Amino acid sequence: MTHPLTPQGQQFVEDLLAQMTLDEKIGQMTQPEKNSVKGGDVARLALGSLLSGGGGNPEPNTPETWRDMVLGFAREARTSRLGIPLLYGVDAVHGHNNVVGATIFPHNIGLGATRDADLVRRIGRATAREVSATGVRWDFAPAVSIPQDVRWGRTYEGYSQDTGVVSELATAFIEGLRGDAWNTPTSVLPSVKHFVADAATNWGSSTRVNRDTLNVDRTLAIAQMGESFVDLLDKGAWQIDQGDTTIDEATLRAVHLPPYAAAIRAGALNVMASYSSWQGLKLHAHRYLLTDVLKGELGFAGFVVSDWEALDQLDADYRACVVQAINAGIDMVMVPFDYERFIRCLRDAVQTGDVPEARVDDAVRRILNAKYALGLFGQSDEPALPLDVLGCEEHRALAREAVRKSLVLLKNERDALPLAAGADVLVIGEAADDVGAQCGGWTITWMGGHGPTTPGTTLLAGLRAALGGRVQYAPDGRADGRYGTAIVVLAEEPYAEGMGDRADLTLSAAQTELLARARAVSDRVVLVLLSGRPLIVTEQVAGVDAFVAAWLPGTEGDGVADVLTGAHPFTGRLEYSWPSRLDDLRDPQAPLFARGAGLSAQVVPQLT
Repeated sequence: MTHPLTPQGQQFVEDLLAQMTLDEKIGQMTQPEKNSVKGGDVARLALGSLLSGGGGNPEPNTPETWRDMVLGFAREARTSRLGIPLLYGVDAVHGHNNVVGATIFPHNIGLGATRDADLVRRIGRATAREVSATGVRWDFAPAVSIPQDVRWGRTYEGYSQDTGVVSELATAFIEGLRGDAWNTPTSVLPSVKHFVADAATNWGSSTRVNRDTLNVDRTLAIAQMGESFVDLLDKGAWQIDQGDTTIDEATLRAVHLPPYAAAIRAGALNVMASYSSWQGLKLHAHRYLLTDVLKGELGFAGFVVSDWEALDQLDADYRACVVQAINAGIDMVMVPFDYERFIRCLRDAVQTGDVPEARVDDAVRRILNAKYALGLFGQSDEPALPLDVLGCEEHRALAREAVRKSLVLLKNERDALPLAAGADVLVIGEAADDVGAQCGGWTITWMGGHGPTTPGTTLLAGLRAALGGRVQYAPDGRADGRYGTAIVVLAEEPYAEGMGDRADLTLSAAQTELLARARAVSDRVVLVLLSGRPLIVTEQVAGVDAFVAAWLPGTEGDGVADVLTGAHPFTGRLEYSWPSRLDDLRDPQAPLFARGAGLSAQVVPQLT
C-alpha cells in the first residue's frame, strides 16, 4: 500500500516524533473511557484518545452536552506540551446511536439485505455528518464479520454470510465516512473490526465468563453476578462471543481476511483487534496475524487498537499482558479504566527492554499518521456542522428508505400483502409500538432497551399514518369482531455482544399464543419479525399467510408501513441462510429459506 501521507506530511510526523519523550509517546498509545479520566490528565499525560463506551453518555444526553463534553477534552489536549490533537471515538454502528435524537439506521444485517452499496455509502456519509457535528472524529465501525453461527449475539453486526457482499458494503460505508477527502472537517475515521474471524468461533469456547460458580452453586452465582445476569447465562450468554476459532489458515484467508484487504484499499487507517482466539491464541497476542499478515502482507499503514479491556485476558499478570500485546502489534490500548497502570507497565517494559522502543515509535508514528491524514493538526476542534444535523429530516428520510429496502418477504399467500384496500387491520404485539425494540442493542445504551428510548416512529404509528381509522391495536391480541388482516409483530429482546448469545432461538410460548389469537379473529395473518438474526420459526411460518423479516430497522418504523401498505415494493433478499431447526444452526444443510430468498409484491397505487 502507498503511504497515506504526502512527503510533507511524513516529515511533519517524523519531526514531531523526534520531539516526544517516552511518556508522551506512551500517552498517545493510551485510550481511557471518558468517565475514568481525572481532570487535567488529558494534558498532563498527553493522552492520544478517549472514548465513550456503549452508554458512556453525558448527562443529560443531548447533542449539546455531547459536543460540549468532546470539545472540552479536545481543548485540554491542545494545552499539553506539544499540543497533539485528541482523537475521540464512539461506537456509531447504526448511526450516532449513543445520542438521544440522532438518526438510527437499520443494523448491518438489514443493510446487507438491501444489497445496495450506494445506500450504505450514503448512510456512512450521514453517520459521519452527525458524528462529526458533536466533535467526534472516530467511529468503531464497520464490523466486517461473516457470521457462521446465528446463535452469536453479534450476528446483526454482520452484513452477510458472503465474503464478497461484506467487502463491498464495508467499503461503501468507509467511503461514506470519508466523504470528499479524509482531511475534511466532516470526515470520520473508520475502525474496521474485529480482526480477524471473530464470527467463526466455536459454541462453548468463550472464556469471557467463568461458569464454575454457576455450575457448583447457583445461589452464590446470583450473589456474585446478579439474578438477571445468571438468567442470561442459562440462556447461553457468553458461550460463543470472544471464543476460539479453529478453522484452518486457508479458510481464514479465503473467507474472513478479504474484507480487511478491501477496507485497506479504501483507505482505512484503523483496525480493531478481536477478543477472540485463533487456534487457541488470543488475537491481541497474535504477532503473526497482526504484524506479519495485516501490517506486512496487506500493507496496512494505519494503527491497530485493542478492544475494551481485551489485554486483561492475555495473562494473570497485567504487565505481561501489555508486553505481549504491544510486541504482537497492538498500537493503541483501549484501557479503559486504570490508564495510569497501563502507562506504568509499558514505561517499565520499554526501560527494561521487554518492549523495544522502536516498537513504541512504530505505534506512535502510525497513530500520528492517522491524525494527520484526518487533518486534525491543521483544523479547529470546532465542528463544521450545526447540531441540528442530528436527526434531521434528510437523514430520517434516508433511514426510512433503508428500512423499506431491508425488508425481506419470505412468504406471501392469499394476497396477504400488500394490505388490501379498505380492509380493517388489527395490529397485535407490544413490539409494534416500541422504538427500542425496533432499534435493538447499541442504541442509547449498550444493551438497548424498550419504549421511547429516542425519538422515532413506530411501525404502528406508520400504519396509522397510512391507513387512518382502519387500524386497530390490541397489544395482547385480545380483540372483538373480525378483521381482514392481523399483523402480528414479534421481537427479540434487545441485546449486544456476548450478552445476546443464545442456545435456543425459538419463539416464546407467549409469542406463539399471539399468533393463535390473531388466527382466531382475522381472515389473514401477517407475521412481522423484528430480530437481529434468523430465528427458528418453521412451525409458526407454516401457520401464517405472510412472513416478513424486518430485522432491526431503527427509528424509522414508518418505512416498514410503507412496504406493508404497498406504497413501495419488497426488494430485500436474505444474506443469511435461515435454519429450519435448532440442531442445524451453523451452516444449515436444509434451511427454511436459503440465502438469496425474497419475494416481491405488487405496489398499490396510492391516493393523493
